[in-house]
Amino acid sequence: MKEFQGQQQVTLAPDAHLLQPLLEHARTNPTKPLFSHRAGDRFESLTAADIVRTVRRLARGLISLGVEPGQRIALMSKTRVEWVLLDYAILAAGATTVPIYETSSADQVEWILKDSEAVAAFFETDHLHALYRQSADRLPACRHTFVIDQAALEHLQQRGDTVDEARLDERLSQLRTDHLATLIYTSGTTGRPRGCELSHGNIRVNALQVMAHTGSVLTAEDRAFLFLPLAHALAKILFLAAVEKGNLVAFATSPGKLTEELAMVRPTWFGTVPRVLEKVFQTAQQKAEQAGRGRVFDMAQKVAIQYSRERSAGRAALTTRLQHALFDRLVYRKLREVLGGQVRFIVSGGGPLPEWLNHFYNGLGVKAFEGYGMTETSPVLTINAADANRIGTVGQPLPGTTVRIADDGEILVKGPQVFKGYWNNAEATQRALTPDGWLQTGDLGSLDEQGYLRITGRKKEILVTAAGKNVAPGPLEDRLREHPLVSQAMVVGEGKPFVAALITIDTGAFNNWARKNGKAGQPLESLVEDAALRAEVNQAVEAANRTVSRAESIRKFVILPHDFTIERNELTPSLKVKRHIVSNHYAQLIEHLYARGGGD
Repeated sequence: MKEFQGQQQVTLAPDAHLLQPLLEHARTNPTKPLFSHRAGDRFESLTAADIVRTVRRLARGLISLGVEPGQRIALMSKTRVEWVLLDYAILAAGATTVPIYETSSADQVEWILKDSEAVAAFFETDHLHALYRQSADRLPACRHTFVIDQAALEHLQQRGDTVDEARLDERLSQLRTDHLATLIYTSGTTGRPRGCELSHGNIRVNALQVMAHTGSVLTAEDRAFLFLPLAHALAKILFLAAVEKGNLVAFATSPGKLTEELAMVRPTWFGTVPRVLEKVFQTAQQKAEQAGRGRVFDMAQKVAIQYSRERSAGRAALTTRLQHALFDRLVYRKLREVLGGQVRFIVSGGGPLPEWLNHFYNGLGVKAFEGYGMTETSPVLTINAADANRIGTVGQPLPGTTVRIADDGEILVKGPQVFKGYWNNAEATQRALTPDGWLQTGDLGSLDEQGYLRITGRKKEILVTAAGKNVAPGPLEDRLREHPLVSQAMVVGEGKPFVAALITIDTGAFNNWARKNGKAGQPLESLVEDAALRAEVNQAVEAANRTVSRAESIRKFVILPHDFTIERNELTPSLKVKRHIVSNHYAQLIEHLYARGGGD
């Protein structure tokens, strides 16, 4: 058993809460721009005073509805400035925010509203409100619903003008660190979503822990760009850390406009998940190939990775530095412009960031700080920092956070950011928390002598083949996705004679490949058994197999006719594969893989 505790401590006063940084900015620097949102062809800013004024009116509007402290209010919307205004207002009224992903199904919406006993709900669009209406008669607790796109905020503010300011001040004065701030329902990679109870203290201390650990990397002059879903704990904590520091936070409008809006905002940092960084890389690679510069790009990629590895080990060789300077003019500068041109660092979480990709961005001149956590921990437990960055690990524990590796390799954690438990689910809470207060993460890992944590797998995802061989699917899947043609991959083999894989194809890369191979215009569905396409994908399989033993290697694979999607409930909002859903969707195909026999 090995254990490491983050240095220092971060403490809060008993009356600390999540609105305090915002209120303090409005008091000391009311004209300071804090939020920015798109209006036509530009981004408009809201000052601290503007924001607090709006939040207070919204909160009074909630009070006018009869919302009482401790009651739950649901919020179903993509990331936008209205999301945080409503969230702050819900907290100011003493209530608890229950975020719902805008990609959730009608069944999931019903479950979350029913389980949380939400008394009111905000939906971004009429379409999302329609999901609620399918089960409205089974949700008697939810007495008020609003549609953001149908002037919900304006209507609520007008109601708020009828409520005395003193009633809101009283609610604010009663907020405490142990008051429940949010119920975030787990994305449900296994079973029904469970509501994680996170208090004002859990979340506020986590934002301060992140800031203390990362030190001077974040300055008050920085600009953040937010495009991850705010229903995800990672986006929420990065937003709150930015507010604590006084950063201007710009809200993206949609993933499809990401490149356009990065150029408009020119942020100095943003948070993301690994799949987004993979897609940025693959898109740049595809464009280089289309322009006949594929070989130059490949050379630039290798030099960037080599430069980063050598710098991480001490100092880059002269030859490497010269090559890096050349490719900085030819390639790297253009890629930095894709990210807005001024990004100094990226925070990556929500899943493992491939080591080679981290080195690539580092060599590009954009540091990617990988961290680790879970919804139950508000969410950050460990993170790399500017002066303590070990690529290939997820960093050291945050201040006041203890990480322990159990005898079976499971990561156990303690800290002030660890949740209270699961809402209405004492049994699940008891399974998650040991009697002496350790949270059992379900992840497998190792700690080095300096306390850097390396994630080695997921306890529940370990496959045990018919021969009794334990196989961690994650590393194999990461290597498969390194190939430009591969979008997603899921390794299977539980109780089977060998390991196999389901592989999906990246649309942009496929179109390039089809043109080069005389198959332009042919749909992917007609080519999943094509010998040339399978030979190309087999290169990815062979590369992955070189990293494991023969018993762990992928013996067979199938190319699927379409990608995994959030809409079919195959991916979480952070783009992680839901194994049990995909396994059910393709159960017959998986059985057919093994029914063919062999494996050699």
